[in-house]
This record gives sequence, structure tokens and C-alpha cells, in this order.
Amino acid sequence: QVHLVESGGGLVQAGGSLRLSCVASGTIYAFKVMGWYRQAPGKQRELVAQIVSNGVTDYGDSVKDRFIISRNKAQTAVYLQMNRLKPEDTAVYYCMGRTAWGDSWGQGTQVTVSS
Repeated sequence: QVHLVESGGGLVQAGGSLRLSCVASGTIYAFKVMGWYRQAPGKQRELVAQIVSNGVTDYGDSVKDRFIISRNKAQTAVYLQMNRLKPEDTAVYYCMGRTAWGDSWGQGTQVTVSS
């Protein structure tokens, strides 16, 4: 069974930065896709960023040019550098890893941006 554990969330002022980390355990296979999603109160979960095994990245429109996704060489960990944070970035951020057998999710980490 795959376990994804996020860390790095917290409270930050608008304009600040945070770096989220997600490390996988329990799997010996590299993920085909790893990504970050977020869910704010009363809203649907949305894609923040994802990175494919070949290195191609994709970002949600609201975070382009502010957030950077990266992963380790073994493709078992993914990171999200969040810059110039805005109050609307406040949400629970979830890590996702996709293999041929399906998607695995972390438990989420809270990011709160104060104005």
C-alpha cells in the first residue's frame, strides 16, 4: 500500500513563500504523475500543479508564474515552491501520485495566507 505524507504547510502573510513536500513510502515503483491539488472551504478540489515522469509540468491558471513543482530523481517525492502567496491560496493542499494501478492521496496540509 502506498502512503503519501505532506509537510510544510502553515500560516504566512500575503506576499510570502512556503515550500510543501510530499514523500511516498510503501512503493517500489516510480509514479507516472505526481501533483498537488487544493481544496478551499465550500469549493471543489482543484489542480494546482502536476509533473509527469518525463518532466513535463502543468499548472493551474491561478498559480502560474508563482508556484514551481519539482520532484526527486526516483520520482517518489514531489515538492511545491509557492511564492508571492495570496489570501485566495488558502486551502488544504493534497499530494497525489499516479501509477498504473491508480491514484494515491496524502492526508493534506493546511496553508493559510493572511492579508
